Amino acid sequence: MNFFLLASVAVLAGLAGAISSKRLKIPQVVGYIAIGVILGSSFLDIVTLRLVDQFQPLSSLALAFIGFTIGGELAYENLRELGQSIVIIAFLNAATAFLLVFAAVYFVSGNIPLALIFGALASATAPAATVDVLWEYKAKGPLTTTLFAVVGIDDGIALIIYGFASAIARSLITSTKMSVQSMVLTPTIAILGAIAVGVTVGFMLSFALKRLSREADKLLATIGAILLVSGLAIQFELSLILTNMVLGVTLINVAKRREAFSAISRISPPFYLLFFILVGARFQVGMIGQLGLLGLAYIIFRTIGKSAGAWLGAKISGAPKVVRKYLGLGLLSQAGVAIGLSVETAQTFGDLGLSGANLALLAVNVIAGTTFLFQILGPPLTKVAITKAGEVGASKRSMSS
Repeated sequence: MNFFLLASVAVLAGLAGAISSKRLKIPQVVGYIAIGVILGSSFLDIVTLRLVDQFQPLSSLALAFIGFTIGGELAYENLRELGQSIVIIAFLNAATAFLLVFAAVYFVSGNIPLALIFGALASATAPAATVDVLWEYKAKGPLTTTLFAVVGIDDGIALIIYGFASAIARSLITSTKMSVQSMVLTPTIAILGAIAVGVTVGFMLSFALKRLSREADKLLATIGAILLVSGLAIQFELSLILTNMVLGVTLINVAKRREAFSAISRISPPFYLLFFILVGARFQVGMIGQLGLLGLAYIIFRTIGKSAGAWLGAKISGAPKVVRKYLGLGLLSQAGVAIGLSVETAQTFGDLGLSGANLALLAVNVIAGTTFLFQILGPPLTKVAITKAGEVGASKRSMSS
């Protein structure tokens, strides 16, 4: 099947999944993922794992659009009252998930390197599914703003935690001295690099948009900027989501115009749909039955860690009541970053003897299986959170008023 036939099958099937999801009153992203699972190797095997890898540029572009749009939601006037609480919440929800999963996995396995890696992987939150739900239900309010910000910067925090955990785990397995560079400098440089690239290109785009009059030219300039920062992120191994988020933050706070974000929102739905179908197609349903006690511990204590950390961060920072009560429900989705880091774990530890190979195998299999469950459960829980907070349809109501 050629690219266009395959893409047409995916888009039309995904549309059917979205329509079915709306009739069932569940977020459309769940329908996309379910269609992906059906089209994937677990059932029809139309979208094979080899094809999933070939579609990687489309997935990366979807993540770039998501990062950019998250940044557009972080205007200074929206963050003025929430700024301090967002940083505290983001740190504590990641750190608490790391600590609880580390303790649980160590209790189950007695393996410190394994516990360190699983704790680090648990700290990551996938923004794509959460953001899709916020857009679908036109959510607006303090909980929504906090969710946008936390899922955006959580990427960077997870990279730092993983940098420390991976260096310590490698040192324990190989009985070598820990490298300061691998533990601290590498993740720090990656985050600072993402900020530098996003800010620089953001100022350039802001300058260009002020001098362009045609909408088509503005759209081309915006897409060009997104492709530029994405290309630089991939080239220099920076966070794709974080780099594009910084681009969006810079643009919305310097140019203070939303035309670029409106234009991207009109062309991005097919990319999001394909992204989630590919997420579903990647998962092997048979892995769920192989998770065992380790997978169960990971699921339970990551859920508790994310929720408790978010509540604690909101309590300490004096965040609004709706943020304290419901934020944790919106931070459970897990996908790109965790999967990417599990693959990196497999590459890093696979050649470090029997212990390293076992760690690598468990990381890939358990994260793949638990990601499927978190991607299915995460969006409906996000919907519950914004519904109970009274923020569903708020952006639509504010525009009409």
